[in-house]
Amino acid sequence: MQYRIIGSTMPAVETILNRGESMYTQSGGMAWMSQGVEMTTSTKGGVLKGLGRKMFAGESMFMATYTAVMDNATVAFASTVAGEIVPIDLAQHQGLICQKGAFLCATPGVQMNMTFTKKFSAGLFGGEGFILQQAVGNGLLFLEIDGDRVEKTLAPGEVLYVDTGNLVAFDPTVQYEIQMIKGVKNIFFGGEGLFNTKLTGPGKVILQTQNFNEFASRILAMMPRS
Repeated sequence: MQYRIIGSTMPAVETILNRGESMYTQSGGMAWMSQGVEMTTSTKGGVLKGLGRKMFAGESMFMATYTAVMDNATVAFASTVAGEIVPIDLAQHQGLICQKGAFLCATPGVQMNMTFTKKFSAGLFGGEGFILQQAVGNGLLFLEIDGDRVEKTLAPGEVLYVDTGNLVAFDPTVQYEIQMIKGVKNIFFGGEGLFNTKLTGPGKVILQTQNFNEFASRILAMMPRS
């Protein structure tokens, strides 16, 4: 399988498949495809796994798989907001923990499983739900980044505080928890909410410069009200 990233502001990844090669995405995630591609839809892992994805991770219950029945067939998957598409070779990782909404598409060797944060408070107050997604296996995974990508490599014990909406993914070796902001003035007048996400190394962290939830809230606040 080969691929190319098309565009910059609203990118898409176009995959070039030979006979028998496949890509899968959430139902409705395909942007365009050539002739010589067959689509099948399933819960990918069973009904219970599909329901869990829908209820907890906010993803589609069904996954669509696109399989080439001829060489040089193409299937493209586009981002939903302005940003980047980042390819991840899972053969170079021991899995990857992703926030919901980061998954765009993957080759069949990649499995997307739900995973709980180690501390319930991290999910309860993190703003993104206490269910994350863990990508495991071998193959290519494509992540959707809102805004620009920022990568950090944390040394053992090194700490990084992040707004949850700016967090995309991190290595399983990175510890993830939520801490309350200290100081009454900071809480009420700092404009950053009550909590920050604390990431402790070692491991790689992928961030995004746009917090889409915050952006959507600002747009909603400017909408006329009857």
